[in-house]
Amino acid sequence: MAVLTFLQAINRALREEMRRDERILLMGEDIGRLGGVFRVTEGLQQEFGEERVVDMPLNECGIIGAAIGMAMTGLRPCPEIQFADFIYPAFDQIINELAKVRYRSGGQFSAPVVIRTPCGGGIRGGLYHSQSPEAHFVHTAGLQVVMPSTPSDARGLLKSALRGEDPVLFLEPKRLYRSLKEEISDEECLIPIGVARVAREGADATVLTYGAMTSVCLDAAELMAQGGSDLEVLDLRTLWPLDIEAVLASVRKTGRVVVVHEAPRACGYGAELVAQICERVIEYLQAPVVRVTGPDTPFPFAQENEYLPNVDKVVRGVQRVLKF
Repeated sequence: MAVLTFLQAINRALREEMRRDERILLMGEDIGRLGGVFRVTEGLQQEFGEERVVDMPLNECGIIGAAIGMAMTGLRPCPEIQFADFIYPAFDQIINELAKVRYRSGGQFSAPVVIRTPCGGGIRGGLYHSQSPEAHFVHTAGLQVVMPSTPSDARGLLKSALRGEDPVLFLEPKRLYRSLKEEISDEECLIPIGVARVAREGADATVLTYGAMTSVCLDAAELMAQGGSDLEVLDLRTLWPLDIEAVLASVRKTGRVVVVHEAPRACGYGAELVAQICERVIEYLQAPVVRVTGPDTPFPFAQENEYLPNVDKVVRGVQRVLKF
């Protein structure tokens, strides 16, 4: 057993999988000699060499395009986009090529590419280093979208992604890199993609969340427990495929729902959750579903704390559904 940060758990997963499968290679800007801007890949080039941990030019479109070609010829590339905000130059390659390889080839080819990228706010990165673009990719058929919230989940989900046969966008909340620590077993631990986690059981209301917002929602639940409210916090872990059965089971139990994410509200991932719930189990709802999200503005610098959902905002959202 070892106590690892979120960052160290990802590094460990990469190291373990690269030792297990020589087809896995890493590629990205400054990931080799430097170990990445956050040092997530530190030490991996020294162990596996420059041909398996490749420092690439500043060209996101080229990085993903090269990864697609490698994957279609038998390799298992794991490219890193330095910040999720920088993924947009590669949007065409991801949306029009990577996500459609299996479909357009009639199943003759797959593209097992795992794209890692740090996302979200919380480090005072301003508008170009703090965005949460998950909804863009959930909207695209052919992609799996994963966002863990704990070190153990980061390790287990990344290992599962690297062993899969289809493309995965693996979003890493950067504010968790060094702020979370957890005891990690030395034994093999794979967490299947598409399975949510009940982070806290409760009966009065369901809070649906993921990534960095999970710990915020757990703190809000503990605060409300002091006043007698019993909240269930469901950490989705995988945004797509969605563990819809876990969501519906919790909604049927509590009858009240709050959705929390730090991405903007309009057309955000939370809107899809609300739609799924209303289409399938609206008869169980005892109050309208409430969303606690980032506002529909560019991500600010000086007002970062005002932009991000926090414990107080989550509590107010839960109080709305409880009082309805």
